[in-house]
Amino acid sequence: MKITDVNSIVVVPWDFSTLSHDALLKACQMVESLSQIRVIHVSQIPSGYEVGMAWEAATEESIRAQLEAAFRKAIANDSNLQTLDFRVLFGDPGRRVCQFAEDEKANLIVVPSHGRSGFTRFLLGSVAERIVRQAPCPVLVLRGPASAD
Repeated sequence: MKITDVNSIVVVPWDFSTLSHDALLKACQMVESLSQIRVIHVSQIPSGYEVGMAWEAATEESIRAQLEAAFRKAIANDSNLQTLDFRVLFGDPGRRVCQFAEDEKANLIVVPSHGRSGFTRFLLGSVAERIVRQAPCPVLVLRGPASAD
């Protein structure tokens, strides 16, 4: 599938996994221009109490900068990808991805699935499943290998 309308926006959630990297590469193949892609990472700000004194000075901006640098490093082997729009959001991943897609008037979300099933999925929930249920646009779910429960 190729998205030929250069005004179309494709959102790719990024969690620094191999599967999210694969989803990003798939999305890049689907668009006419990399300017159509919005890569987002959803994080939470841990409180100093939860993780110790090291996080007391952490701010949204410092976390955002660290994640941006980590993303650029993760895609460093492909210089074409360095121009990608990468954003860091804070909160619940499923909700924030869907809200971002709605705000950007996205035409598609390309999301990897970690292949969890059974009890593991029950305990952890599935971000991909929440995105599919709540998304304001079509969602392409790229399945990873199934994990054993």
